[in-house]
Amino acid sequence: MPPHHTIIDVHTLLIRHNHLLLTRRRSHYGKGMWHLPSGKLDPHESLPAAAAREAFEEVGVTIEPDRLRHVHTAHVADSGPTPRLGIFFEARHWIGEPENREPDKCFAVEWFPLDALPDNVIPYPLAGIRAYLDGTTFTATGWGTRPR
Repeated sequence: MPPHHTIIDVHTLLIRHNHLLLTRRRSHYGKGMWHLPSGKLDPHESLPAAAAREAFEEVGVTIEPDRLRHVHTAHVADSGPTPRLGIFFEARHWIGEPENREPDKCFAVEWFPLDALPDNVIPYPLAGIRAYLDGTTFTATGWGTRPR
């Protein structure tokens, strides 16, 4: 049996006064589109710790991992050559004011009303955001389009 490979991503929905923080991608994946603070799980790292680390690295906020609330899991087959397991966390408490800490990867950091998100959000995180807003805790997308 061939080895099973799935990338595990963590996404953080920073919520303040019914607004969501998004970052606008500069390069590579989703160039010019909006995205959540996110990244890959490192070996020997818990999911909440990874989400807190990525939020700090990308937008400079400090989040206690136990203050993160798991809100959605997405099993995605149509977001690149390798399937992904996306774990989405809500953060309503953090230390610091969000800023662009990765100008080589990001044009901007902006707050958007939850009911008026920009049109050009990358589809994978947008699916997680919509599921969060709908209260859906699990989705699987793209599996019907991949060979078995």
